[in-house]
Amino acid sequence: MPHLDYLNTCPRDGFVSALGDVFEHSPWIAEAAFPVRPFSTVTALHDAMMQAVRDAPPSRQLEFVRAHPELGSKLGRAVDLTDASKEEQGGLGLDRLSEQEFGRFSRLNKAYRERFALPFVICVRRHTRDSILRNFERRLANDPDLEFQTALDEIGLITRLRLVALVDGPGKPNTEGAVSTHVLDTMAGKPAAGVRLELYEVGASARALLTVATTNADGRTDQPLLSGGPLRIGTYELQFHVGSHFGRLATADPPYLDVVPIRFSIAEPEGHYHVALLVTPWSYSTYRGS
Repeated sequence: MPHLDYLNTCPRDGFVSALGDVFEHSPWIAEAAFPVRPFSTVTALHDAMMQAVRDAPPSRQLEFVRAHPELGSKLGRAVDLTDASKEEQGGLGLDRLSEQEFGRFSRLNKAYRERFALPFVICVRRHTRDSILRNFERRLANDPDLEFQTALDEIGLITRLRLVALVDGPGKPNTEGAVSTHVLDTMAGKPAAGVRLELYEVGASARALLTVATTNADGRTDQPLLSGGPLRIGTYELQFHVGSHFGRLATADPPYLDVVPIRFSIAEPEGHYHVALLVTPWSYSTYRGS
């Protein structure tokens, strides 16, 4: 991982070699940012590279956007797909779509390309499949100028993540979100320890178990339920297995509350979603904490 200090002092060839793949098939962007050195922060470096894109002639901007792959399509599986794009699409399973999903993505790709003469560009790492499909359909209603600017904005989000993973140094942009929890036994007036938790992503046609954890003596988990990158925009469900926690009270068999499901949505990929549960054997409430 090159350090920002190196990038501020290395020859042009070294600079372009280190950063040439951050923007899809476009090393010219690193070449254009080179004369702007030195950069005080990683954020300043990314800003300079994005400014090079926005300062480019319209014809070159168009060529640049068209160099991006489509999502979940045969074109998106072509040999010219960069390693970064393969990893980003593969992380969401867009390279393993069912026939039904493949058909829907293909229809949307076709409609989008016919309307805008562009591939649909979105920062996959900040979205669930449902969120991507909603954005696909919503953005089809944009006028061409707005949609082109939206594509450039999304490229900014994509390349920001790539640059943060590639370059070490001060002043990195915020690219990480987190989901955490806290369970409070309000009857006992203390944290609920030993409660099993299950976090699911809830999609339109399926749900997926993301993680399983158990609360510690503080009623929290030792690590965030999700962290280490942007959260994916979408719907989630956190299940709290409180029946066994209150089982010692023998209030009922089976207990009135066994599994408490809290369904919530994530709209801020770089946000902190703290899903707190206040619970007794007979009631519960929740809020988004900090």
